[in-house]
Amino acid sequence: MDKRTIFFIVLVTAAFYFVNQWFGPKELPQKAPKPVIEQVGAAPSAPKTPAATAPRETSEQFFVVENEHQQLVFSNIGGALAEINLPLYSKNNQHSPVRPISADQKMEKNYPYNDYFPAFPYQINNGSSVVKSDKGTLGGYSPLLRRSIINANGKVKFKTPAKYYALNVVSEDGSLATETYQLKRLEKNLIEFELDQPQRRIIKTFAFSKNPNDAPYCVEVTIRIEGDARGLWLSSGVPEVELISGNPAPTLKYQMTRGTKSKVEQISLPKTSSSVSSIEPDWVCNSNGFLGMIIDPLSNVGSGYRTAIVPGVDNPTRLTLIDAEYDLYPANKYPGYEIQLPLKAQVNTFRLFAGPFEDDILRKIDATYADPSTGYNPEYLSAISFHGWFSFISEPFAKFLFILMKLFYTVTSSWGFSIILLTIALRLMLYPLNAWSIKSTLRMQAIAPKSAAVQEKYKKDPKRAQMEIMNLYRENKVNPLSGCFPLLIQLPFLIGMFDLLKSTFELRGAPFIPGWINNLTAPDVLFRWNYPIIFFGTDFHLLPFLLGAVMYIQQRFSSPLPKDKSLMTDQQKQQKMMGNIMTVVFTVMFYHFPSGLNLYWLSSMLLGIAQQWWMNGRNKNKVVVIAKK
Repeated sequence: MDKRTIFFIVLVTAAFYFVNQWFGPKELPQKAPKPVIEQVGAAPSAPKTPAATAPRETSEQFFVVENEHQQLVFSNIGGALAEINLPLYSKNNQHSPVRPISADQKMEKNYPYNDYFPAFPYQINNGSSVVKSDKGTLGGYSPLLRRSIINANGKVKFKTPAKYYALNVVSEDGSLATETYQLKRLEKNLIEFELDQPQRRIIKTFAFSKNPNDAPYCVEVTIRIEGDARGLWLSSGVPEVELISGNPAPTLKYQMTRGTKSKVEQISLPKTSSSVSSIEPDWVCNSNGFLGMIIDPLSNVGSGYRTAIVPGVDNPTRLTLIDAEYDLYPANKYPGYEIQLPLKAQVNTFRLFAGPFEDDILRKIDATYADPSTGYNPEYLSAISFHGWFSFISEPFAKFLFILMKLFYTVTSSWGFSIILLTIALRLMLYPLNAWSIKSTLRMQAIAPKSAAVQEKYKKDPKRAQMEIMNLYRENKVNPLSGCFPLLIQLPFLIGMFDLLKSTFELRGAPFIPGWINNLTAPDVLFRWNYPIIFFGTDFHLLPFLLGAVMYIQQRFSSPLPKDKSLMTDQQKQQKMMGNIMTVVFTVMFYHFPSGLNLYWLSSMLLGIAQQWWMNGRNKNKVVVIAKK
């Protein structure tokens, strides 16, 4: 690999690492008007195992409605959702796509007092009557919303303000968010609240869909407002933090139809509260990257939406508990965001999706609610985001690669092996381009001694030296830039692969080598320690060092240099230095990248070495001929 190619790769890599992402709009299929959905019952829920201890009861009351997909914890304050908890995958629950990740395991092991679901005593309809429970279940759920934080003594360390509850009706002055609602009905699959005020009456009803297996993670919501509805909004709540490549990935979106075409727009994360009144969104989305909520108005609620930033200290993430003595996850570093929709004095009907942004699940929901006779499709699938620096370019390629990866998964039942097979497939698809690049590099290496001799001969006349070298290239049919063109053509696929492995929910919590690579969307962990070290943190990741070692070998293999350093030309010395720098840069850059990305890049380099070896053998005689001319 010549120095130009190496320099080009380093520049592109640096650009990937430091440039922020931009999203471009995309057109979606035609869409018909939405149907209004009826509220119906839900399937029976599975029994929960009681825990040994739980936080003491507060004046606020909590009520639970749950099925196999969701545990919804409602508060009488605001008549809203204080918690949305998603059952985790386990031996006893192998149907859940939400696998436990490091944060879940640390919470249950090190901070169990903060890992009860629900967090407070609650009431639930067990199918025959309403019963009270002083204890939640220890572990077994992933919190979709940020929720209250409990101390080791069982007392509340931080109580989530009701104004940040999901599906709370809030007013302009904020007072309505903390009003106490009356519980009117608590059934196994339905709950209803009522608020009577001099100027208005609000009735809120929440129910699971008729067949939750056809529409998992969906809740039908009715908010009847009688009287003054001016300045009333429905809030999304604040999702819990998910780290992707070590950074949070909050995303706000909306879908809008204009004429016969729909498109999804990403909303810039607000720095203050802001409102937009010029559009009427089909639905709005608030996600943390892998999990999130879609609020879909099924009745005409009016135009516009509001967004707001929620400072991390006002509604902290549970990550702040992890090694708090070292302040690894300071609250102010992780602000939250919410989005709100307007309400009218009428029966406002919504569909809420609150769950994992998994491809198959969203496709199933789209198919369930689609109406072929009118062409209506909710298109929740378009809420999935690709979290990359140039995702607006790479998204089509990432989607194509995801189809292949899912195909390999059906064969291997392992996402780790699927990544390796996808890497092989990508290498085979790009073989001609890689071969072209290798041939160009071999030709450049063959004439390198002649090029060095020309530079030495005309070192006092740089213009003449440059002209002679160009003549040398022309005579030997060598283009110094030809090694870069194949890389440019490959870039969309390579970036698409990066974005795919960072953004795919299916890889979240998916293990490859238990005890080492336990989550393909997080760095591998060979071992841990308690005291944080600069750059390394509290975990040691082995894959990036293996990647650096293989890259070092690849550099030496693809660009053989004289063993005697005195025989090296200036170009070869620069080439060696650039290769060493590149190895260090990639090792450092990939240290906090997901293990799936490291696995892909490691596999790709090993295959590159194999292809280089094969091409060297095939073109050895041709290179010798060029060198002797």
